[in-house]
Amino acid sequence: MNIFYEKDNPGVTSVRLEYTKPKELLMKKHTFIITLLLAITIGLFSCSKPVNSDIVAPYNLSYGDSILYLQPGSGDYIVYPSSHRAGVYSGFPEGIQIDDNTGAINVSQSETGLRYRITHTAPDGTVTNTLVVLSGINFTDHFYHLSTGDSVALPVYNASVSRVLPLSGSSFDEGNVANSGGCSIKTNNGQINLAQTVRNGIFGTIPQNDSRKDFDVDYRLNDGSGKALNKLKVRIYYYNTIADVAPDLLQTLQDRADLGVFIGNFTGTATTITARTAREAKPRPPCIIIVNQ
Repeated sequence: MNIFYEKDNPGVTSVRLEYTKPKELLMKKHTFIITLLLAITIGLFSCSKPVNSDIVAPYNLSYGDSILYLQPGSGDYIVYPSSHRAGVYSGFPEGIQIDDNTGAINVSQSETGLRYRITHTAPDGTVTNTLVVLSGINFTDHFYHLSTGDSVALPVYNASVSRVLPLSGSSFDEGNVANSGGCSIKTNNGQINLAQTVRNGIFGTIPQNDSRKDFDVDYRLNDGSGKALNKLKVRIYYYNTIADVAPDLLQTLQDRADLGVFIGNFTGTATTITARTAREAKPRPPCIIIVNQ
């Protein structure tokens, strides 16, 4: 309240009430409004659905590349997954050495030249798969009929008949182990001359029906392996006629075909695979079957 004196009547004192808004009150009002808006905003966020921190992104199971190459050196060459998760790791078909806790693949101790399916099973049962090829050569399971001139077994590179085998700088049958045992394999391209192999007498002077021989082939490829020493065991059968082929061999070939273990399509269901891996569904050694007529 302020007191004012009238100019025209100095002796008269008039009283007029005037209300003022101090700055402090105005600032308090603004502070109150800001506080109210902030409280409303926090309330809106608190009413929204909370983020579930337990949600885990799908596992990208990878080894950095789809083809793993053996590397030169005296120790084992081991490749780990790009990222690790708790659970169990496994490989299919038989022939790959994999640590079931870490997923590490020991390329040096595995069968090369094949495609494998790597499976990770998480603690909650979630299953993740990926495919990897361990670089090298292989031979298809095949019947070769000498009477029709079908007598040369061709190596398959990196689990695909369409891939071109790098020949320049590569070598096959290092140490001459296979050739000295009678298996006629060309050292410049890895091809096996089966007719000459029979003539070399590996099945006897007169080839014995229902015979088989195993040969170890050491080789080096001029590719991502840096010419590291690689190995392959081949098995060669001899039969007079197709009717003489042993039933257990036919079953082995059927199992491999059904599961797609050579081409790596793995066409069998999980149930089928579980039942048949108790038999001879593993892909090695490759079955090269010579039929005379």
